[in-house]
Amino acid sequence: MQARYPVLFGFIIVVIIWSTTPLAVKWSGEGPGFLFGVTARMVIGTVVLLLLARIKRVTVPWHRSAIKTYLAAGLGIYGAMICVYWGAQFIASGFISVIFGLAPILTGVFAWFILEERGLTPLRLFGILLGLVGLAFIFQRSMNLGHTVLMGIAAVLISVTLHAFSGVLVKRLHGDLPALSVTTGGLLIATPLYLLTWWIQDGHWPQQIPTQALWSIVYLGVIATGIGFTLYFYILKYMQASQVALLTLLTPVLALWFGNLFNHEVVGVSAWFGTGLILFGMGIYQWGGLWLQRFR
Repeated sequence: MQARYPVLFGFIIVVIIWSTTPLAVKWSGEGPGFLFGVTARMVIGTVVLLLLARIKRVTVPWHRSAIKTYLAAGLGIYGAMICVYWGAQFIASGFISVIFGLAPILTGVFAWFILEERGLTPLRLFGILLGLVGLAFIFQRSMNLGHTVLMGIAAVLISVTLHAFSGVLVKRLHGDLPALSVTTGGLLIATPLYLLTWWIQDGHWPQQIPTQALWSIVYLGVIATGIGFTLYFYILKYMQASQVALLTLLTPVLALWFGNLFNHEVVGVSAWFGTGLILFGMGIYQWGGLWLQRFR
C-alpha cells in the first residue's frame, strides 16, 4: 500500500511526458534543424544516463554479448529516432503518438517470428486489422494535404517498425543486463552516429537557436530521456503489464490535444475516426481475450 501512491504519481508523470514528447520533437527542429535537434538531445541524454548509472552504481559492461545487445538497442535509438525527427517536419505532432501507438502490435508480430511467441490469436489479428484500417483513414486524409505529409507519416511508420524490431532483438539478446545498462550502452553506440551524421550533412553550429527549440531539446534530453526512462521502468516493476499498456491508449489522444492547444494543429474528423480505430484495435489486441472471457 505504501508504494501505491508513488507508483500512481509516476504513471501520471510518464503519461504527461509521453504525450508532450511528440510536440517537443517537432519544436526542437524548428530553427536549428531536425538533425541538430536530435543530436543535441542524444548527447544530453547520454550524459544524463551515464550520471544515473554512476549514481545507481549500475555498470555498463562491454563483453561480446553486451555489445550485441547495445547494437540492437542502438538500431532503435538511431534508426527509429532519426526517422521520426525527419518525419516530424511534415506532420502534426499528435500523429506521431498515434502511429507509435501501433508499437505493441508490431512488437507482437516481430515476437511471433523472432522469439516464437505464439500470442497472435484470431482476436488479436482482428485488433491488428482494425489498427491498419485506422492508419489507412489517416493516410487517406493526408493525401489531400500533399505528398510531403504522406512522406512524414511513412517516415514515422518506418520509425515505429524499427523501434519494435529493435525492442524484440534486445529482448532476445540482453540476458541479465539491467535496463539502464542496455539503454546507456545503446546511446553510447548511437550518439557517435548522430554526431557523424550531423557533421556530414551540416556540421555548422546554428547561429541562433530559438528559445522554444532550445528548451525543447533540453526537455527531451533531460526529462524525456532521463526521468521518463527511469519512471517507466519504475512503474513497470510495480504495475501489471496490462495496466502499463494503458500508456499507449492514453498518450495518442492527449498528444493530439496538446498539439491542437499549443501548436494550433487541426485534426479532421477522418483523422479522429482513424485514431479511434487504432486505439480500439490496440484495446482488442491487449485485452480482447479478457473481455471475451468476461462476456461469456
